[in-house]
Amino acid sequence: MLQPISRFAAPFVLLVAMATPAAAKDKAPPATPAQIKELYACRDLADPAARLACFDREVGELSAADQAREIVFTDKETAKKTRRGLFGFSFPKLGGIFGGDDEEISEIDTVIRSVSIDRSGKYTLVMEDDAVWTQIDTTKLPRQPKPGQKIHIKTATMGSYFATIEGGRAIRLKRDR
Repeated sequence: MLQPISRFAAPFVLLVAMATPAAAKDKAPPATPAQIKELYACRDLADPAARLACFDREVGELSAADQAREIVFTDKETAKKTRRGLFGFSFPKLGGIFGGDDEEISEIDTVIRSVSIDRSGKYTLVMEDDAVWTQIDTTKLPRQPKPGQKIHIKTATMGSYFATIEGGRAIRLKRDR
């Protein structure tokens, strides 16, 4: 038999329904910078001389903003490398700043550059890209990790990550730097 919604559950259902459009709003594309909008506006000028003058002026202003670091250009591949380099750190959604799609990276494959063990037997692994990961569980590995070994790191729960070294047993890590 179906139970009617309790008087406590009804407000919760209403809250979730109201929050859904707000969550969808986060997926909107980032706003186009004013400098780019002004450059695009030059296309709408009918007079060829005025259009050329507009393009010359706006490209000059865009170049000045670029040199003053008021605006930064990047390509999709550079943005992807940046997201990969930040894997393991918690950041808020940045509105597409790294390529416009806020594509989440949930796992990476990399190579261990160096290994150290603390007094409790937990590993600190430095990767080829200088990322430093520290073991946070007490799992003992049958073989100690070595420089040059491939490691697969994927998102786990509660801000931690699972790592398997060359297909071996998984250990739980956190990113230190």
